[in-house]
Amino acid sequence: MDKKKRPGVGVAVMFVRDGKVLLGHRHEDPEKADSALHGEDTWTIPGGKLDFHEKPTEGARREALEECNLEPKKLKFISVANEVVPDAHFVTLGFLCRDFEGEVRTMEPDEITEWKWFDMDGLPEKVFPPALKIIKNYLDGEVYKH
Repeated sequence: MDKKKRPGVGVAVMFVRDGKVLLGHRHEDPEKADSALHGEDTWTIPGGKLDFHEKPTEGARREALEECNLEPKKLKFISVANEVVPDAHFVTLGFLCRDFEGEVRTMEPDEITEWKWFDMDGLPEKVFPPALKIIKNYLDGEVYKH
C-alpha cells in the first residue's frame, strides 16, 4: 500500500498590543529553527503543530505559552493560511489575541532567538509565509485568500 502524504495542521496566535504585533525570530540554522516549511531566519507569530485530539484553541494556547510565555484569555479565529513547499504542506489556523496575561519571554531560545513587537506597517523584511498570510488576512479583513 502506497502511503500518501497529507497536509499537517498548524495553529498560530497573532498577539496585538497598541497596534503592534508580536514576532519571534527563528534561528538561522535550519536544524534549530525546526520548521518543516523552511522558516529559518524569518520572523513569525507564536504557533506550531496541532496535537492529535487537541482542539485548535487549546493548541494555540499551548503553543503561545511554550514559545513566548503569554497566556491567551480570548482567542478569535481570523485566518486560514495554506502553505505548500516541495516537501511539506500545512494548513495553519490563525487566531487573534488582544487579551492575554504574562510577560514576553524567549522560552525556546534554540529555536526562537528573540521576540519583538512590530508596528503593523513596519514588519521586518523576512516574515514566515504562514504568519505573513495571517497578518495580511487580518489587515485586509479576509479569512482566506488563494
